[in-house]
Order: sequence, then C-alpha cells, then structure tokens
Amino acid sequence: MALSTIFSALDLRDGFYQILMRESDIPLTVVSTPSGMLWEWLVMPQGLKNAPATFNRCVAHLLRSVRDFAPSYFDGVFIHSRAVDGKSEVEMHKEHLRRLFALMRKHKLYANLKKCIFGASEIPVLGCLVGKNGVRPDPGKVVSRPEIRPAAGLPWPEPD
Repeated sequence: MALSTIFSALDLRDGFYQILMRESDIPLTVVSTPSGMLWEWLVMPQGLKNAPATFNRCVAHLLRSVRDFAPSYFDGVFIHSRAVDGKSEVEMHKEHLRRLFALMRKHKLYANLKKCIFGASEIPVLGCLVGKNGVRPDPGKVVSRPEIRPAAGLPWPEPD
C-alpha cells in the first residue's frame, strides 16, 4: 500500500453467513426453540468459538490471487493501486476492482454497498486512515481526555 495513490474499501455483508458449514458439523449447531422445533445452521453462525478465525482464513484463501493489491482482514477488503506500465492509476484501479469482483462473483461473496468506498485518496483501515501520504490516526477516533491520570501517582506529561 506504500506507493499506492488510489484506494477502495469493501465490507463483506453478513460475513459469517456467507460461509457454508461442513456437512459433518451441521448437527453440532442444533438449536431448540420454545415450541420444541429443532433447527440446524447450514451457514456459519456468529458466536461459535472458531468462527472469526475460520472466516478470516476462508476469505484470505478465496482472495489469495489478488492479495498483492487487495489484502483482506476479516470482512474488510482493501484495494490499492498506482500507475504502472503506462496505465494511469484509475485504469489500474478499475482493473484491480474487476479482478476482485470476478473472484467475489465466482465464490459468491457479497459486499455491503452502504459501507463500501471507491476510488478514494485514503480509506479507513483498523482505526487509521491509509492514503498516498502514509498512515495516520483517524481524527474521529482520537480523543483528548485531560481528566485521565495514571494510577499510583506516576507523572503524566501535560499536553501543550
């Protein structure tokens, strides 16, 4: 991402629910309702102990062929591009998006368009803003709290 100049961010909609359960594991997800009905999950439900790690590993595996320009972290996919071989940054970015969308279509992964960002100069990634000028803290997540003091009376530098 360091030399990239144009960015997009995709959010995979209902991430866990896009991963099918292994046939042999489906009976382990049975839920009994107050009416006595039994239901089994056919897709990975939220709340299973290994669900986050399984989901992250699965998405990384499915998108491995585009990880050079579209790394993923759980339900987030971050696309970054720059001008290469006479192609403008926008042309490269469109090409990268097309390749990613083709993979998503092939593997039936769906994005939440309300949370997607396309063709931006910087995008939010894990509480920071990543852009062509590097990484910086997201100003919306930085809070100055002068009333916070360290425990045990240790000195705390005062802000200027």
